[in-house]
Amino acid sequence: MQKYSKEVKEFISSNVEGRSTEELVKLVNEKFDTDFTTSRMKAYKGNNKLKSGSYKGNPKGYSPIFSTEMQSFIKDRSRGLTAIELTELLNNKFSSSFKVSQIRAYKKNHNITSGIDAKFAKGNVPPNKGRKGYYSPGAEKGWFKPGSTPHNHKPVGSERVDSRDGYTLIKIAEPNVWELKHKIIYEGAHGKVPDGHVITFLDGDKTNLALENLQLVTMAERLMLTKSNLRFEDAELTKTGILIAKVKCAKYSLMRNARKKCT
Repeated sequence: MQKYSKEVKEFISSNVEGRSTEELVKLVNEKFDTDFTTSRMKAYKGNNKLKSGSYKGNPKGYSPIFSTEMQSFIKDRSRGLTAIELTELLNNKFSSSFKVSQIRAYKKNHNITSGIDAKFAKGNVPPNKGRKGYYSPGAEKGWFKPGSTPHNHKPVGSERVDSRDGYTLIKIAEPNVWELKHKIIYEGAHGKVPDGHVITFLDGDKTNLALENLQLVTMAERLMLTKSNLRFEDAELTKTGILIAKVKCAKYSLMRNARKKCT
């Protein structure tokens, strides 16, 4: 990096505040006949931790959207006005179209306050005090009355098809208890489905609820059926696939047990 005299360095340090980099370059070059460029001055300021206190290199107090006259207007007229009122006044004065949010942001960034106390005064009574549960007259006509039944209520025994997975559900209790119909059919013939087991459809058709189309398998076997593509539209082929899945699951189980013994 080019070396500069002590006098130049002191001059830059004492004149950097409030000036843009371009202004500082011009000032220093004219004073000492130096060859500073904007990029070199930025590097010098960075290396020596010098800051102008300006907005992105612009003079202190610079605003990218508000002119100097507008800034003075906001500062002078803010007292006693809300942001909404001040925005309207500013736009009328300068034929501008600023938003209330822009005025609020500018005031906040420049510590300008209106002096208006928006807090509720001690002892103030809210306008809705004592009106808990208030409703517009006539609204009670649409209320549910005790014991009334919704128009879409389904009685126990009703059936519907789950739109997500296509299983048939049957309502078994109030108010809204549903169960898989194929599970009810299977358990009615064979008893409760054991933990870790599921019922699969041999022909892959979830609407075919015939008992002979329902087969109990373990969750591991169901996974193997899917993973090994052992499901078929032909129920007999799927039965064979289940036997193959059982053999594969047994094989992996033996291998896991053998590895555990080795460790």
